[in-house]
Amino acid sequence: MHGTSPLAYVTPATAPSWKRWLICSPLARIAIFLLLFIVLNRSSSALLHVLMLGTAKTPMTSALGYLVVVLLPVILTYAFLVRVVERRKPEELALRRWPDALLGVLAGSLLFSSVVGVLWLLGSYHVIGFNPHADWLPPLLFAGIGAGIAEEIMFRGVLFRATEEGLGTWAALLVSALFFGFAHAANPGATAWSSSAIAIEAGLLFGLLYHVTRSLPICMGLHAAWNFCQGTVYGIPVSGLKADGWLVSTRTGPDWLSGGVFGAEASVVALTLCSLCSIALLIVALKRHTLVPPSWRRR
Repeated sequence: MHGTSPLAYVTPATAPSWKRWLICSPLARIAIFLLLFIVLNRSSSALLHVLMLGTAKTPMTSALGYLVVVLLPVILTYAFLVRVVERRKPEELALRRWPDALLGVLAGSLLFSSVVGVLWLLGSYHVIGFNPHADWLPPLLFAGIGAGIAEEIMFRGVLFRATEEGLGTWAALLVSALFFGFAHAANPGATAWSSSAIAIEAGLLFGLLYHVTRSLPICMGLHAAWNFCQGTVYGIPVSGLKADGWLVSTRTGPDWLSGGVFGAEASVVALTLCSLCSIALLIVALKRHTLVPPSWRRR
């Protein structure tokens, strides 16, 4: 922290001008993270391809591949950004914050269960069987732990945090939410509506949750539990990706209600419930007066 500022890092005013712009500025740090991640991602992908040559592709090998090709490079890149470029301890990932992940898991499980409950009450969600042999470990590693940690580091730990330092909280919420939502635009069954829904219901929610708590583990826990409950517990596609759930289910009704082939994330039910949570977090931020103004106003 810097004084009473909620920001974990601000560009040092005493640094030489070239260093402030080319290394320490918010845009430079985002670019450094992105470039290093791409290098590590492509390198680990090529290495994994050689090591796995001739190995049959299964859900488990795909999940482990994601951890090696995406999650590990994200963690290494973030460690470099924080420790080498910003030269600080990652307070947003401090050991004392990791119990927050359990709160996130509970919140994510309750939130998505509420979405399913409302869909059931409205006659859209139907359980048609039970599958006790569902292959739960690959989705836990991939959609749960892997995506929960990697995406929260990228979109909240880097994009939101750096944008908030430069342009303020409002702009950080908008920018990180839009990038997060439309990062899912290439998923199976995705539409402009589904990407917009994810931007609003998840992008804003996770951004506000990080802003209020300054904890990445709580965001990771909520993100992981949301994905795991959606696919493995309730048998609903996760952002368009087919799910093998313990509950074998179908959804009926118009796409705006059921979410269609993309899954419940494209439902107005998820949009409404998540937006209510976001409004509650925004009220907390307003009462605490923690919204960060743009850098030029702080000066």
